[in-house]
Amino acid sequence: MGQGAEAETRLLVIVAPSFNISATMGFIDPFRAANYLDGKTYFKWDFVSEAGGYCAASNGAGIDTTALADVTAHPADIVIVSASWTPERHLTTRLRTALRTWARGGATLGALDTGAFILAQAGLLAGCRATVHYEHIDAFQELYPDIEVVENLYELDGNRVTCCGGSAAVDFGLQMVQGIHGSALANAAARYIFHDRLRGPAAQQQPEGSEPLGAIVPATLKSAIQIMEAHLEDPLPVPEICKRAGISHRQLDRLFAIYIKKTPALYYRDIRLDRARGLVTQTEMPIAEVAIASGFASQVHFSRAYKDRFGLPPSRDRIEGRVPFEYRAWPMHRKAGL
Repeated sequence: MGQGAEAETRLLVIVAPSFNISATMGFIDPFRAANYLDGKTYFKWDFVSEAGGYCAASNGAGIDTTALADVTAHPADIVIVSASWTPERHLTTRLRTALRTWARGGATLGALDTGAFILAQAGLLAGCRATVHYEHIDAFQELYPDIEVVENLYELDGNRVTCCGGSAAVDFGLQMVQGIHGSALANAAARYIFHDRLRGPAAQQQPEGSEPLGAIVPATLKSAIQIMEAHLEDPLPVPEICKRAGISHRQLDRLFAIYIKKTPALYYRDIRLDRARGLVTQTEMPIAEVAIASGFASQVHFSRAYKDRFGLPPSRDRIEGRVPFEYRAWPMHRKAGL
């Protein structure tokens, strides 16, 4: 991504319907601040969509965009794909051709949130390291085993760069400003937008011990949950979890009652079902394979538990779960019949 100090960097941000507008604008803001602070056009960018015109974001807002056909013939230094819901629907022949053309021209290709699915589908992340939002990591790994998936905030692998989205997009943008124009300008831009700490590429999406609202969860409870999360496909008996966490079954029951408001067994089942829901709604993996990957030996038991947690069977959720969030029934974790 490095260039001469006075070179103008051309960015294209390609948005898909129902993209995450917060992450997208957070990514662009460091470039805007850098231009403003030095009074120079270091960066130019366009927001692009397949058809052009107004593109609605996942929160009901939207932006005006340039049609992809109008920018394909022009060179770009950085091309970022920003997507959220149903990324598998958005790789058209035109977009695949455009992305590959920019790649051959030496552009850095990147993604925000689930945009990495689109780059991977286009064959542009093979053999690379990449990240997506943690909600989608399991699905991404299942779909693209040739890509090394990491649960970092963002990943810079040569001229392929990916970001999990959210506020990490600001760090992602600042890292690019630093790589192109140095730390002084990046620091000034960070201060200007009140971003008081640049999190590096190795920063985790869910750092151990992080409690954003200051809640304190006992270390033994965290340990038990981490053991559960590490054994979703082959669940461990709760007594074995207690043994590995160094806690009695009675103590674990008490901690779960206080902090989680569920029994350990029910919590364990629910996080396995949450994993299953990601695979059901974000991949085409057969339902029977999803059941096995989520630790259910019986598909009948899996479908019954799934319906009890989410209010509809997995086969139906495969269709309805792909609808953008604002159009879903609420709450998502509803009991059947309610």
